[in-house]
Amino acid sequence: MRTPPIVSPEAWAAAWQELLVKEKAHTRARDALAAERRRMPWMLVEKDYRFETARGPASLLDLFEGRRQLIVYRAFVEPGVHGWPEHGCRGCSMVADQVAHPAHLNARDVTLCFVSRASQADLARIKAKMGWGLIPWHTITDSFDADFGVDEWHGHNVFIRQGDRIFRTYFINNRGDEAMGTTWSYLDVAPLGRQEVWEDSPEGYPQTPTYKWWNWNDSYEPQAAPDPEWVRVSDAGEAAFRAAAAKA
Repeated sequence: MRTPPIVSPEAWAAAWQELLVKEKAHTRARDALAAERRRMPWMLVEKDYRFETARGPASLLDLFEGRRQLIVYRAFVEPGVHGWPEHGCRGCSMVADQVAHPAHLNARDVTLCFVSRASQADLARIKAKMGWGLIPWHTITDSFDADFGVDEWHGHNVFIRQGDRIFRTYFINNRGDEAMGTTWSYLDVAPLGRQEVWEDSPEGYPQTPTYKWWNWNDSYEPQAAPDPEWVRVSDAGEAAFRAAAAKA
């Protein structure tokens, strides 16, 4: 193959700095797009959708698991797809392989789940085989997939609830699904965002100091104050980053 030029460390650093300007512009544009998502109009969900879960029958409201926000990925893990019954769709399986630990989303009042048309027995079998045990995975029993644009192709639907009222806030499919899987990619499509003070969000949206809510995935406690030692460490790190940026 025809490779890029081979250069000295100094020339490589200069080329990296030049590209970094564009990388930072891309990051700022991504943040601005997420801010626009948080201002998208909401659509009231008026039908009572039903699912089968590992705990039995459930409504769409139940899938929130008491949290305020819900992200639902429609995965084609079911009869009729290539690889069944040993596997689900290869693409949807790759999406599942990328999913970060859900505890971090839960700490920001977000529930992530997957839905398919396979039975709960089949989903449990394939989840165990593929190592997807942390992903809540439910069975579609009605027109949910058709009504939300995921009956023929995969996609993420995003919802928020106010009491028992549910609203659709966003939708991602096609190549947009390729970027999903990290804690940050999910929070950037969630209606309340990352909920950090630097974000451009509508007035009254919940926001907490940047970095301070982060925790080990087995150590989150609801309503707990940030650990003082972590606050000290993260403040020092942020100060160092700013000093380096100012020097540059």
